[in-house]
Amino acid sequence: MVTAPPPDKLIPKSSIGISLWVLILQRKFEFFQPLYRVIAELRSHDLHLPAGTITGGLQKLVPLFQPLYELLVEHNRNEGHWHCDETRWLMFIKHADKAGFAWSLWVFAAKQSIVFVLDPTRSHVVPEAHFGNDAAGIVNVDRYVAYKAMAQVKTGRIILAFCWAHVRRDFLTVLTSWSELTDWAWSWVEEIGVLYQCNDQRLSLTEDASAYAKADRVLRAQVEHMRQRCDSELSQPTLRQPQRKTLKSLHKHWAGLTVFVEHPQVPMDNNEAERRERGPVVARKNFYGSGALWSGRLAAMLFSLFQTLQVWGMDTAKWLTAYLSACAKAEGEPPPDPQLFLPWNMTTQEREHLSVAKSRPPGSPPLDPNAPTDAK
Repeated sequence: MVTAPPPDKLIPKSSIGISLWVLILQRKFEFFQPLYRVIAELRSHDLHLPAGTITGGLQKLVPLFQPLYELLVEHNRNEGHWHCDETRWLMFIKHADKAGFAWSLWVFAAKQSIVFVLDPTRSHVVPEAHFGNDAAGIVNVDRYVAYKAMAQVKTGRIILAFCWAHVRRDFLTVLTSWSELTDWAWSWVEEIGVLYQCNDQRLSLTEDASAYAKADRVLRAQVEHMRQRCDSELSQPTLRQPQRKTLKSLHKHWAGLTVFVEHPQVPMDNNEAERRERGPVVARKNFYGSGALWSGRLAAMLFSLFQTLQVWGMDTAKWLTAYLSACAKAEGEPPPDPQLFLPWNMTTQEREHLSVAKSRPPGSPPLDPNAPTDAK
């Protein structure tokens, strides 16, 4: 008898094929659904899979994604401009020298790559270790002290660009908490709004040197006006405690808040990092974190890979199918050249083949994170 060769197996002797693993990984790590809900969906299609079978399979997939994650981390730390933030991620395991289950999920969002790092602490050693001793560039952050304590910041290799959205929240807190200070707080909120408008106007004129120079002067005048107003109000002896506290913070972080003036490519806020954390926060609420170390590591890896693919406009399902098929062809091991599956190592045609084609008009050019902002 002559028969066709059997399909390559991603996991030897497993009953779950590649297409089903693609569905499971997407549901859990891109759409943030708990596993019991995925199992219920499969059951509605007359696919009855025990939770233990899927969990055991997920653990066997960790070594397949580890090489890609390491390459992704290396690329990310060399980019030169990042957005950083951290959020709570529950790890239901015992860990030496740590009480409780609250770990931290850090995000390092750059132009071409997104990296999540899971760590037991919120210490400055986490971003220090991620960036490495040779890192240099600008990092958009909030005012959390761990960033200020980084060795690369103290030596001047990394510049911190603080977030105007957080400053705005300070004034809104005063506005909603002290009725007699409403007008004062609202006037500062309006000042910040004008600052955003001036910067947006400047960025829209990058191709017109003369108009850009004029908009740049207007922006710098607004920055100087706000600095003088802050100093003037801080010198008033009758200033209320909520006002003084907010203005002292503004004055203390002024250098970092004005990094964008000399570096137009740097945003005024850290909203990019907070948006990147939004999905994992939904996942944390849906399935309460991770119950094993390998599970938490897998979550950080796939959050990183999937969000990086989204940056490049690529279809996660198509990419997963291609990568897992290569792993299956390698008999359940990572392919010989995993770096070829990272977007920046692909040709334009390869990225186009794996892109979210239906989300863009026919004939439009491939999405490229290196393109100017207005081209995205």
